[in-house]
Amino acid sequence: MSIEVLIKKDLGPFKLNIAFQSDSRRIGILGASGCGKSLTLKSIAGIERPDEGRIVINGKALFDSSERMNLKPQLRKVGYLFQNYALFPTMTVEQNIAAGLTGKKGQIMHQVREMVERFHLNGLEKRLPGELSGGQQQRVALARMLVCEPEVILLDEPFSALDVYLRDQMQRELMQMLETYPGIVILVSHSRDEVYRMSEEMLVLEQGQIAGQGNTKQLFDEPGNMTIARLTGCKNIAKVRPVDSGIYVEDWDMELPVRERTGANIQAVAIRAHQFCVRKTEENECLVFPVLEPVVTEDLFEYNISFRTSTHASGRVDWKISKDAWQYGRDEMPERIYLKKSDLHLLTE
Repeated sequence: MSIEVLIKKDLGPFKLNIAFQSDSRRIGILGASGCGKSLTLKSIAGIERPDEGRIVINGKALFDSSERMNLKPQLRKVGYLFQNYALFPTMTVEQNIAAGLTGKKGQIMHQVREMVERFHLNGLEKRLPGELSGGQQQRVALARMLVCEPEVILLDEPFSALDVYLRDQMQRELMQMLETYPGIVILVSHSRDEVYRMSEEMLVLEQGQIAGQGNTKQLFDEPGNMTIARLTGCKNIAKVRPVDSGIYVEDWDMELPVRERTGANIQAVAIRAHQFCVRKTEENECLVFPVLEPVVTEDLFEYNISFRTSTHASGRVDWKISKDAWQYGRDEMPERIYLKKSDLHLLTE
């Protein structure tokens, strides 16, 4: 399994210009709304035509502007799952699944029955989409895609319109249904949790360009730049400059003694709000953060604390701690908290 995408598209104020190759079977594309995620998927599916470039899946070119070649969507063996599933509203479940099939009626019905069994749609065959739950509609849409044996499945923000409970449930169901699918799955989302759970490799898009690519868990562990840090959920990001002891963070008015880890290209640092500790874990491997002027907000399961590290600090630091780990009274606060040096992310830009 492999995919190569090198495309450009000029939409006036917005320009898509991305290039990536991957041998991974599960790829996530993370980015804010309007960064080009859906446009990338539509280009791969053949719904949008790039101005120039090349798209190759498993060695087969789907689009090549230099050769003036652009396969029609129905010839690309690419399945596209839209946000609203795009089922035909006047067709039954079995008619929707059979919609893209050709051949003898008996063979088509045999394929449909296999999909009904595989996706646990027994008893729903004669129902219309409007008579199904969201999860059932998703299973019908997947069955309709997979009955055509696509080499790639594209998931375009498939959970964005759902509430938290239903979203988590349908994510689990979708992951289970795709466990045995041997092809490439590409998920685009603005949700870091979805991409983290469902992909082994991740692309980070910003303003139509790739800001980072790599193993999903590794990019979360070591973001590398401010765009990746921000999109993967780092609440504390600040510019730095080198000093004798290590680096100085102007927003926090703090010197951080991490000289052994810094290099000439370090421009900023990032810290995830939940990685602070109330107690030192390793005597020589902890950074100390004074807690001044704290502002506490309470969520269902955690406290969110915003504080300054100095009376001269222009910025604040965000700290999240679960209520189970809180060891103080509601109005009490530690004078300082700690961070493992290994949890300080050093960023190149």
